[in-house]
Amino acid sequence: MNYLRRRLSDSSFVANLPNGYMMDLQRPSPPPSSTSSPASPATERRQRPIGPAQPQSQSQSQSQPQPQAQAQAQAPPTASGSFLSSFSSVVKTAQIASAVQAKVAAHGDASASSSKPAVRKPKVLLVIDDAHTEWAKYFRGRKLNGEYEIHVEQAEFSEINLASNVTTGCMVNMQVPRGGTKVVRSFKPDFVLIRQHAYSMTPGEDFRSLVIGLQYGGVASINSLHSIYNFCSKPWIFSHMINLYHALGPEKFPLNEQTFFPNHTQMLHASTFPVVVKMGHAHAGMGKIKVETSNDFQDITSVVALAKTYATAEPFVDSKYDIRIQKIGNNYKAYMRTSISGNWKANTGSAMLEQIAMTDRYRLWVDSCAEMFGGLDICAVKAVHGKDGKDYIIEVMDSSMPLIGEHIEEDKQLIADLVLSRMTFTLLGITSPQPSSAKTQASPQTTQPRRSQGGPRSASGSPSQSGQGSPQRTRSATTSPSQAFQPGPIPASGSGGAAQKQAPLLNKSQSLTNTFTETLRGNPTDDEAKAETIRSLRQSFASLFSD
Repeated sequence: MNYLRRRLSDSSFVANLPNGYMMDLQRPSPPPSSTSSPASPATERRQRPIGPAQPQSQSQSQSQPQPQAQAQAQAPPTASGSFLSSFSSVVKTAQIASAVQAKVAAHGDASASSSKPAVRKPKVLLVIDDAHTEWAKYFRGRKLNGEYEIHVEQAEFSEINLASNVTTGCMVNMQVPRGGTKVVRSFKPDFVLIRQHAYSMTPGEDFRSLVIGLQYGGVASINSLHSIYNFCSKPWIFSHMINLYHALGPEKFPLNEQTFFPNHTQMLHASTFPVVVKMGHAHAGMGKIKVETSNDFQDITSVVALAKTYATAEPFVDSKYDIRIQKIGNNYKAYMRTSISGNWKANTGSAMLEQIAMTDRYRLWVDSCAEMFGGLDICAVKAVHGKDGKDYIIEVMDSSMPLIGEHIEEDKQLIADLVLSRMTFTLLGITSPQPSSAKTQASPQTTQPRRSQGGPRSASGSPSQSGQGSPQRTRSATTSPSQAFQPGPIPASGSGGAAQKQAPLLNKSQSLTNTFTETLRGNPTDDEAKAETIRSLRQSFASLFSD
């Protein structure tokens, strides 16, 4: 009996029993009955006594011990019934135990699945940039839609290689320095941020094949790989700017004139001098030469012949300052750079850089250029403001543009927010809201330019207006850059003292806007304004060089 209890307590044994097996054991056995099971004739003869017949006495004797006989006959069934009842109770206990165990196991699985969220594979972001900026810290702790973590892999173009397939996509091999040696690590990028030039005429810096490989593998990027490949040729970019020039007109889009030479054989002479010759795909101020005479132009022609490349020539603009308008998503900034060293390249030598007010004119320039090649999420327009009071657009830069000014960290954070938004939309199909930093930055830039519209419009108006507006823009341009280096407020004199006393409480864009506004409203005399400008410049340069 103990063996049966131990055996039936095993849930696996009970579970393997056929259906209805235990029901047959639990069915009670029927009581014995004389009518239902009559005795055989042999049994009757065996029980009948030998001797004379005593029918009455025999019947009485048989009727008297009948209860005792019935009790004896029912005793064995009672014993077997108790055995079956104990057997069935053990079976029922085993069945209940197995059912409880199954219910507890199912409940445990459900609670475990509800308590432990599904682990999602992180998305891999490849950032192509130099080691001066650690882009991983701008994405640390951030997730796509609150679900997918972002794993940042950063390297330069020269440190990566790749292979792409139609079905498997793109697999990137990156060289990682470990313990003084370079170890190759492979990964599959989900998104790419390109912050380097994909092509340079310097030997060994042509990485257009990597751009093709990323496009072949279907990897999304900022800017788009289509635009990155198109930006590998400056004359090709300028040809699309010519289309904007014809569509918008010279007043809204003042593009500088330029002549393209596919090789040195067509470089016979220039129309006017001096000119700036740009050889091939030159960027960051390299490959640009200022040519004063026709003899110098012929010398440059021989250099172009040795380089075996194309070249462009454009009239030299005697500039007061350079203008740069950058666009990162929905954020706009405008900068003015004035050369101190006197070099005709404002990005060479010493220069003063200041953020200026964003105007509708500048916004039109950068928004029009941002529509090229299917759309540019990050771009910048470079222009030159000449001494004749006119603006000349000379170049457009893509996502590889360098960040300048005092808001470099803010611009990097804006780029990270933009990448996060694009990754959420591209990989998950969810449109994320615009970052709050872009909204707060765009609001003052859209309201302030209304107060300074007269300055930029005077350059593109009629000749009489441009002649009157040029001295006013000269005073504002020469006064504003010096304010970036002033240790304190400028001494005030005349009617402009009240406005200048408030200058330290405002930012640079507002101070420049107020300077434009006060200049346009007019001063008592031009001589007094000139004297005030000279005093301001003297004090600013004295404080600058005294350090």
